Amino acid sequence: MATSRFLTVSQIGEMVEGYEPGESEDSQEAFRRMFERDKQYLRELGIPVEVGSDSAFSDEQGYRIPRGDYALGEIALDPDEFAVLALAASLWSTETLAAPAASALRKLAAAGAPVRPVALGGPDPLVVSSGTEGFDGFEPRVDATEPAFEAALAAVQAGREVCFPYRRPGQTEDTERHVQPWGVLSWRGRWYLVGHDLRREAPRVFRLSRVTGPVREVGPAGAFTVPPDVDLRAMISATEPAEARVTAVLWVRRGCGHALRRRARSVADPGRFGSAVPATTASATTASATARGRSGDGDLLEVEFSDLERFARWVVGYGPDVTVLEPSDLRREVVRRLRATVAATAPGATVRSGPPVPAGQSGALAGSGPR
Repeated sequence: MATSRFLTVSQIGEMVEGYEPGESEDSQEAFRRMFERDKQYLRELGIPVEVGSDSAFSDEQGYRIPRGDYALGEIALDPDEFAVLALAASLWSTETLAAPAASALRKLAAAGAPVRPVALGGPDPLVVSSGTEGFDGFEPRVDATEPAFEAALAAVQAGREVCFPYRRPGQTEDTERHVQPWGVLSWRGRWYLVGHDLRREAPRVFRLSRVTGPVREVGPAGAFTVPPDVDLRAMISATEPAEARVTAVLWVRRGCGHALRRRARSVADPGRFGSAVPATTASATTASATARGRSGDGDLLEVEFSDLERFARWVVGYGPDVTVLEPSDLRREVVRRLRATVAATAPGATVRSGPPVPAGQSGALAGSGPR
C-alpha cells in the first residue's frame, strides 16, 4: 500500500522485515512458502492483492494492494445508530463473539464515535454515551452456551460441510448427520442450525441443544452455496411448533435452588415417591416428613417446563442439590449430561454408558442419585 507500482517478490523480501530471503536454496524456498502463505491469508481476509507488471519488457510478476480498493470510506452514523450498535455488541455473552464486538466499537470510538466504557458485558464492553444514559444498569444478553454453537457458526462462515451426532426427542440413540450448514440463528431463546442434510437429501433444522457430540468440519471451504431464496427463520417456525408444558418433580435440598423454588409448588401427594427420594446425611426419611412434602434435608417440588434440553441444563447446574424424580426423559437427559461432564473433566476415566436408572432407584452416577 506504500506504493502504487507492482513490487516483485525479491523487492518485497528486501523491504519487509522478517522476509529476508537469505542466500541458500533452503532459505529461498522457505521465504517463497512464507510469502505464498501470507498472500493467501491476505486474500482470505478480503484484502485485494493484485498481480501484474509495470513494464512490458519484464516477465517477472509483481504485487500491489490498491489503496482505493482496500481503504474503508468514511462512516457517518447518527447517535441512535451508534446506540443500536453498542447494545448489539454488548448482547454477546460468549467469549468468541464478545471480543470482536468490543474491538469493532473501539474502532468506532477511534473514529470519533461517542462511546464510553460501561459494565455491560464482554471482556472490554463499550456503549454509546450520547442519548443512551437510560441504558445504564441494563445488561442485555444473548446466551450461546451450547457446545456446538461456535463450531457450527465457524462452519457456516467458512462454507464447510459438517458431521455431528444428533438426538431427537423420544430417541434413545444418536444419529449421525452430514449437513451443508446454511445459517445459525436464535428462535424463541433457542439456537438452531439450518442446512441441507446430505443423507436425507432435504433441508433440515437442528436444535443445537440436541447435538450430543462434537461438530466436525469435513471437506474444503466454500464447497457449497446457500440458496438465494431460503428463509431460515420461516423454516424454523414451521418445524418447531409450540411445546406442551410438562411438570417435573424434583427433590431440592433445603436452602438451595432458590430460582427453581420461585417457579415451583409443593407436591400434592409426596407419599407416593417413598424411597425414591435421596437419602440424607442426617437421618432416614420419616413418614411425617414425607407426608409434609419433605425428605430429610430437602423438599419435593413440582416445576413446569416446556424445553427439556434447556431445563435439564438448568437442573444440572445445581449439582447434588437437585434430583429429578419425574419425568423419566428429563431424568435420563440429566444423567446423560452428568456423564458427559465426567468424561470431559476426568481424562482417562471410564464412564458407564449403560441404561438409565429407573426413577425409584438411586446410584445412577458414581454411586449417588442422578442429580
